[in-house]
Amino acid sequence: MPPLSIMIKPASSLCNMRCEYCFYHDVASSRESESFGVMSRDTVGNILEKAFDFADGESVAFAFQGGEPLLAGMEYFEDFVCQAQRLNKQKSPVFFGLQTNGTLVNEKWARFFSENGFLIGLSLDGDRQANRFRKDASGLGVFDTVCSCAKLFDRCGVEYNILAVLTGYSARNIDRIYSFFKSKNFKYLQFIPCLRPFGDKSENDMYMTVEDYKHFLIHAFNAYVKDYVRGEYTSVRQFDNFVQLWLGKQPEQCGMCGHCMHQFVAEGNGNIYPCDFYCLDEWLLGNINDTDFRVMAQSARAAEFLKESMSIDEKCRQCRYYAICRGCGCKRSRADRDYCEAYRAFFDACMPLFRVFADEK
Repeated sequence: MPPLSIMIKPASSLCNMRCEYCFYHDVASSRESESFGVMSRDTVGNILEKAFDFADGESVAFAFQGGEPLLAGMEYFEDFVCQAQRLNKQKSPVFFGLQTNGTLVNEKWARFFSENGFLIGLSLDGDRQANRFRKDASGLGVFDTVCSCAKLFDRCGVEYNILAVLTGYSARNIDRIYSFFKSKNFKYLQFIPCLRPFGDKSENDMYMTVEDYKHFLIHAFNAYVKDYVRGEYTSVRQFDNFVQLWLGKQPEQCGMCGHCMHQFVAEGNGNIYPCDFYCLDEWLLGNINDTDFRVMAQSARAAEFLKESMSIDEKCRQCRYYAICRGCGCKRSRADRDYCEAYRAFFDACMPLFRVFADEK
């Protein structure tokens, strides 16, 4: 089997934050059951046992997300790691990742992440102004708390990336925000386009227009290239993947493959879905407590989900940038807004800059 990646929602959609743009709140509220609660120890055991059986000795990556996954508690994660060690009979290489808003992290959490090799995604949209949409349950901003969390990670040797939701405001102010990240010595950045709720066509500061996204792509890529040339390379995941595609290699980011790939998302009760953006009743593949990953991977519903993403728009077939653009990102983003003109303007303006990466072959 190919390497296996499983996203786990240990505390389902439960969260101590009330971010205005939270896509998973929208997903969960569209289901019959909005929250499935904290995952039981038995469900953890079934996920692990069936994951290692499915992987058959190949690598397995477990990525914990939410909501806020730390709400499951330290004991949950300590037990998960212990069960993984005990049930990994075929000695599959195991990788742990976790996305957090950073507000619940203390030194005990940081030491645990460091000692167990967790790669953390820390949510921070930029400077204080850019984080205007991130509020706690009391409606207060958490910018200072998250910056303190990053310092704690540095002190404890925790590996982490910055996960920035790319709002319309952030896109228009990317020069200032990129400089802020550099001033904090953040070397691994991921900019994630803000999505409107399913069927929503609202226009406000949270959601990028085509012009906003064009501005972000051109300005951020120019800064990325300048840093690379100066020997001050900062990883921007989307641009790293564009460079891989330009070099004729495969991207590592799911949304940049041009179509969906096999992946599993495990909700708190063991329900399995094919994608974090589509943890909806209509795309339920089964429950890990009574069905194997192999059965779900080969199900008609899983095949239908993959097939849905395979169609290529005629304008993409005729576009000279299709090999690197791959149809403007993942299908959930395409369903939200057509950014074709932003991508085309970006590649028109920046394609000559890709030549500086020729030696990376």
